[in-house]
Amino acid sequence: MHKVLRLTALVGVLMASIAQAATPINVYRDPNCGCCKSWIKYLETNGFSVNDHVEPNMSALKERLGVAPRLSSCHTAVIGGKFVEGHVPVEQIRELVQHPELVGIATPGMPAGSPGMEMGRARQTYQVIGLTHDGVDEVVADYPTTQ
Repeated sequence: MHKVLRLTALVGVLMASIAQAATPINVYRDPNCGCCKSWIKYLETNGFSVNDHVEPNMSALKERLGVAPRLSSCHTAVIGGKFVEGHVPVEQIRELVQHPELVGIATPGMPAGSPGMEMGRARQTYQVIGLTHDGVDEVVADYPTTQ
């Protein structure tokens, strides 16, 4: 019985430390978008603590954050003072802090197969684009189709 109690306590401590270690991120989305909710679940599954904000005027928010229209997608997140636009994979979000020259990163559009846009076997080639302080686009990652 004592072993069970100790194991239960250990699991509780472990779960609490995992929850505390989650990286906070603010996600702003349209109230009617299903893929935004899927991307949020993807973030949470991959160690992020999401503050979900339903935003009535996404265009104004994107403009305020400096998201260029050519980089636009359906939702916008903010982490460490930088924007994350669209269906960006967690690998690039985690690497963003290592790039002081970038004001944000984006996966423009809504490419099939990107996180939150899984549609069966459908896959589109897409890029994650970084935007520098000078307004220059920089390819951060390429995701080719796997078919």
